Amino acid sequence: MRCSSYFLPTLKENPSEAKVPSHRLMLRSGMIRMVTAGVYNWLPLGLRVIRKVENIVREEMDKAGAQEVFMPMVQPAELWQETGRWDKYDTGLLLKFKDRHDHAACLGPTHEEIVTDLFRGNVKSYREVPVMLYQIQTKFRDETRPRFGIMRGREFMMKDCYSFDINPENALKSYNIMKDAYHKIFTRLGLDYRVVLSDSGDIGGDLSEEFQVLAENGEDDLLFDPNGEYAVNVEKHNPEKCNIPEDELQKAKGIEVGNIFYLGETYSKPMKAQIRLQDGSDVNAFMGCYGIGVSRTVAAAIEQNNDEKGIVWSKEMAPFNVGLINLRIKDDECNKVAEEMYELMQQKGIEVLYDDRDENAGTKFANMDLIGLPWQAVIGPKSIKNGEIEWKNRKTDEHINLPIGTFPEGI
Repeated sequence: MRCSSYFLPTLKENPSEAKVPSHRLMLRSGMIRMVTAGVYNWLPLGLRVIRKVENIVREEMDKAGAQEVFMPMVQPAELWQETGRWDKYDTGLLLKFKDRHDHAACLGPTHEEIVTDLFRGNVKSYREVPVMLYQIQTKFRDETRPRFGIMRGREFMMKDCYSFDINPENALKSYNIMKDAYHKIFTRLGLDYRVVLSDSGDIGGDLSEEFQVLAENGEDDLLFDPNGEYAVNVEKHNPEKCNIPEDELQKAKGIEVGNIFYLGETYSKPMKAQIRLQDGSDVNAFMGCYGIGVSRTVAAAIEQNNDEKGIVWSKEMAPFNVGLINLRIKDDECNKVAEEMYELMQQKGIEVLYDDRDENAGTKFANMDLIGLPWQAVIGPKSIKNGEIEWKNRKTDEHINLPIGTFPEGI
């Protein structure tokens, strides 16, 4: 992609409304633009990152045996009334409305009722379970005070998965399959995270855990063992039940990016989602639900990986692998080498953003540092005279000169 034709409206100054690094940097790097409070346009650069996250999530969900569906954002009130959540769900967060036929509905912040209705209408026998269904879809929560940009918006992108089994034992097996898949997802995304026990809140159920990305501006206070699996929200820490010395525990801020819930019969019982067993008896389905905030994960990754110059993307999440910088756009030899490298990278499947604009070197360097691509390839008269290109690693700030047509290891 060439910068001269790419829709990438970057900003030199920090927007006054942005209070946390992810919000500032997503606006400045041209990833997003606000439409109204808590609602954002995703621009081409930001959408490329979203797609990277979605692809990893899909791959691991599919490997875990879940099947992708797509459910409606508009949900009829009747289904929520069956479970009692129409009146109980966080006061004010459920955006309710009526259509022209005076039918009450809401914009879905989650899909337990919809998926349970789908299951009960189509699955009847023990031979047809377990079933795991997932989607990646836009959700809406009518937050009273949307803040911190994508971190606490009203409209957001989420992966939600739901499992159905014939008994608690099998349901917990599904729960652990999803827990393992989540570990693989967040590890592949290159994030430093912890898993903590949590409250089930408005979702319900008897067991739930959160996946928390460690970051200075996190909303949750965590306490964890740096050498083990113990991790908990500070308010849930019980020194009497923890066999780790207090002075060995570390404190950190966390951003919740994923959660898993064992629901049991919380939804299947009131909605009569039953499975017929081999002996002819009927049992309520035992359920689990599993969410990942796709857009929130992007913001959390930036909160964890940034410096004074801008974003520092991991290879897995970066919108492009390489930022190709032509320092002398009016120099024939520089142009020739830059065009050849641009074509070569495309042929090799290396995702490249080529800054072919007629701008000064300082502007180009600042822009690439702000965007935060893992590598920068710098083409200038001095280096190409020696038959070389200067490569810069954005994370380590290491600079190396390599022969034209060759690439750093691991790119």
